[in-house]
Amino acid sequence: MFNLAVILENSARAYPDKEAVTFNHFRLTFKMIDDLANQVANGLRAAGIRKGDKVAFSCPNIPYFPIVYFGILKAGAVFVPLNVLLREREVAYHLSDSDSVAFICFEGREELPIGKIGYAGFQEAQSCDHFWIIPTIPGGDSPIEGVPTLADLMHDQPTTCDTVQCRADDTCIIIYTSGTTGRPKGAELTHSNILMNCMSTRRLIKGGPDDVALAVLPLFHSFGLTGLLNSAVLNGSRLVLVPRFEPAEVLRAFQEENVTLFAGVPTMYWELLHFADLDKYDLKRIAENWRLGVSGGAAMPVDLMKQFQERFQIRILEGYGLSETSPTASFSREDMPQKIGSIGVPIWGVEMMIVDPDMNEVPLGETGEIVIRGHNVMKGYYKHDEANEEAFRGGWFHTGDIGYQDEDGYFFIVDRIKDMIIRGGFNVYPREIEEVLMMHPDITLAAVIGVPNEEHGEEIKAFVIPRKGSSLTVDEVISFSKKEMAGYKYPRIVELCENLPIGPTGKVLKTELRKKQNTVANV
Repeated sequence: MFNLAVILENSARAYPDKEAVTFNHFRLTFKMIDDLANQVANGLRAAGIRKGDKVAFSCPNIPYFPIVYFGILKAGAVFVPLNVLLREREVAYHLSDSDSVAFICFEGREELPIGKIGYAGFQEAQSCDHFWIIPTIPGGDSPIEGVPTLADLMHDQPTTCDTVQCRADDTCIIIYTSGTTGRPKGAELTHSNILMNCMSTRRLIKGGPDDVALAVLPLFHSFGLTGLLNSAVLNGSRLVLVPRFEPAEVLRAFQEENVTLFAGVPTMYWELLHFADLDKYDLKRIAENWRLGVSGGAAMPVDLMKQFQERFQIRILEGYGLSETSPTASFSREDMPQKIGSIGVPIWGVEMMIVDPDMNEVPLGETGEIVIRGHNVMKGYYKHDEANEEAFRGGWFHTGDIGYQDEDGYFFIVDRIKDMIIRGGFNVYPREIEEVLMMHPDITLAAVIGVPNEEHGEEIKAFVIPRKGSSLTVDEVISFSKKEMAGYKYPRIVELCENLPIGPTGKVLKTELRKKQNTVANV
């Protein structure tokens, strides 16, 4: 019998008075978090929550997150994290699709009223019986008349708890992912999935009690939840919480909290590198403490990685995974030569293979779909049997990502299958074009999509952010592209812009870029 919450209980015993979570002036020890999580668990059980019940939670990166998260697990319930940016209709869908019986929601602020939206979605979800709100002001009254608070749930509950025991293959978390098509689907991750993923990652990054990890990746996403929160608790590390990525706030945290580990998506590294006030910070001190950077969530442009490593004098290890793989599947190892642009090799106990549409393994160097099997792969999509049949064809999990493997066993990502552009019968991978565009000295970031075209089916369009102060023109971008890549690849349509739409996990939202393309391009 096993419950993932044991990682908190073990650290609370080993390091009871050690600071576990830092958030502005709030400093919580491992024992404090464990005691508070016990109160949440006892409150849930008193409310009738039983083993296997689904409990949803919507909250940014603030101290309530680890407290409620581990409280839900200790009660034997299944944790269902919800994106804080969901709208009323979307909240109702997630609650209903997951069969959540309870929902704990942070109030939020005027510009993002998470609680108000969450309560409206809760009222539409027939399966959900309980709603608790967390007021923005600690200890404050409920902002919604008649709705109990988290404090009400925890009131008079003991700080000790007999954690509900589960099997290693019981569902621990249902985390929603858009997948490749259709409405979001809930990936069922087991207690074993997540523990094995944390333990494998610990071996790779050599994490321990002396580390200080900065958590700006949203904890409601698998990268932040497993790669930061779970891993830090398992390792006895200190976790510095930052609710929203802003270069100034991240650099302040680096400088004041002596951060040693940072995990982010490529756009975060890009924003730090190009931050206008970067030189106002003590970069020497930051570099002395910062021992390792981790990049995931999307492929990191080669030129960006080179520039960042040179400026901050650290090594960035790039990994790869999906919500469905807990999430890490491959990682760049410190004891192997660095190949910039590679997502590394499979982690311990995990297999990866490149296959053609008929599930035949392709030769080294040739592209195909990445498929995965191992201890990290989810049980399946909750209540989506057809999606599971498609995802697990041939006994392997199909990622929807195109990649290749070189002669040394390193894997490389080419692009998402759904992002691939077919122009005049030729397959064009946006990431390859983005990499080339960023070789131009006056281009700092680029995103490429396909737009409808009567003659070629699709035409290639590039959104480009010029270097500040440059006089870059559209014609120059097209001319540069024409010289650097094959005729069927270079973008005929270029839009210069000051920024790109970025999602809550830091990825460029190509779906938003596609929505803006209402005209048929004829170039």
